[in-house]
Amino acid sequence: MTEFDLKGIGMTSQRTRDRLVARLREQGIDNAEVLACIGGVPRHIFVDEAMAHRAYEDTALPIGHSQTISQPFIVALMTQLLWETKPHQVLEVGTGSGYQTAVLARLCSRLYSVERISALTERAKERLAAMSIKNVFLKHGDGYSGWQAHAPFDGILVTAAPPTVPELLLDQLAVGGRLIAPVGDDAIQELIVIDRTPDGFVERVHDRVKFVPLLSGTTAR
Repeated sequence: MTEFDLKGIGMTSQRTRDRLVARLREQGIDNAEVLACIGGVPRHIFVDEAMAHRAYEDTALPIGHSQTISQPFIVALMTQLLWETKPHQVLEVGTGSGYQTAVLARLCSRLYSVERISALTERAKERLAAMSIKNVFLKHGDGYSGWQAHAPFDGILVTAAPPTVPELLLDQLAVGGRLIAPVGDDAIQELIVIDRTPDGFVERVHDRVKFVPLLSGTTAR
C-alpha cells in the first residue's frame, strides 16, 4: 500500500467533499457529472501532507517547483466548459499534481497528459496508480508541442498560461473539438474557449483568471 493509499483512509470524509461540491454549485457549477467527479476525487492526496488540512479550501496551493494545484472552482469550471462537447479523447497540457487529471479521467475515455517537470510527472503517476486510474497516459515533455502521436484530440485543456495559444495545439484539435486555455501574461490573463468547426476556429473569452505561466522545454527536477 502506497503512502497515497494510507493518506486516503480516514483522513477526509465524503462529507468534506460533499461540502466542497455544495460550494461549487453555489458558485455556478451546475453540471451534475462534473460535480460528481469533483466529489469523488480526494483532493488531499494531490498536495503535500503539510498542506492536506487546506486541501478543500477553494484556493490554489503550492505543489513545489514553482507550480500550484488550481483552486477547485477553476478545475470545475474548466472541466465543465470542456465537457459541454463530451470529448472522448483529451489532451491535458500540464499534469502538475495530477488533480485535474484525475477529475478529467472520470469523464473521458482516454486522457493524454504532458508535464515538463519530471518530478511532477512521477509523483502524478504514483497518485493516479493509487486511485487505480487506468485510462490516463502521462508523458514528460514540452507542453507547447502537445502529443502529436495521439492527435487529433476531441478536447484540449491547458493548465498554465501561454502568452498566445500554441499553433501546434490548435493543429492537434479535431474538427468539432474544444480547447480551453488561460492566455496572457502576469498582468492580464483570460480563460479562452476555442471550438474548431469545419470552417475554422471560433474563439471566445470566458473570464479573467490567474495561472502560472506555461513554459517551454523540460526539466528533470
